[in-house]
Amino acid sequence: MKRHLPNAITCLNLLCGCLALTHIFAGQLETGAWFVAAAAAADFADGLVARALRVSSAIGKDLDSLADMVSFGVVPGAIFFQLLSRGVAGGGLPVWVPYIGFLVSIFSALRLAKFNNDTRQTTSFIGLPTPACTLVVASLPLILAHDQFGLSGVVLNPLVLLGLTVLLSGLLVAELPLFALKFKNLRWGDNRRRFIFLLLTAGLLLALGAAAVPLVVLLYVLLSVPKSAARSGA
Repeated sequence: MKRHLPNAITCLNLLCGCLALTHIFAGQLETGAWFVAAAAAADFADGLVARALRVSSAIGKDLDSLADMVSFGVVPGAIFFQLLSRGVAGGGLPVWVPYIGFLVSIFSALRLAKFNNDTRQTTSFIGLPTPACTLVVASLPLILAHDQFGLSGVVLNPLVLLGLTVLLSGLLVAELPLFALKFKNLRWGDNRRRFIFLLLTAGLLLALGAAAVPLVVLLYVLLSVPKSAARSGA
């Protein structure tokens, strides 16, 4: 029975992704964003539970990627599509522009396919993980709904949205080594980078709320740079 628990949690990730999509296409982007957060929590939990129970399977690996493609592949494209569609409704964009948002869905599929076939990514990542990418995108509706810093104009700027689409798509498949949040033990020396990241993340979220999410992902990339440079030097 216990060997099926991680797959059940993965299915919960998939369900949350499906629910996110239904709300996003109904124009309820904030609710969709919260379902994305739930999907990300389930995605983190399934790996944690699998390692704790010491169970793994080829089916589980494939199921995880299929669930991720919905929750962290289709969903961010749908959010970009809806946000860019507001520019069309305002008369400022050609009708085909919002579909560019699905570029991130295409590159998410490429990212997941690479991950499943890249033996270098067993203990770390190469390229931005799809959940991290999607959390950035899902933070945009939350920033709009609770705009305490006056960022609505920036978030809804079509050039910003298109630029972010291209940037995230590139980071998904970039040859950029990034550390994974997998703790083999709780010793500071073995996990210094992870502890620093988690502490700074907590501080940013407490101070800025949803507006901190893009900064957290930027912090994640920047903290990985020394490790990337070390590999290049080696």
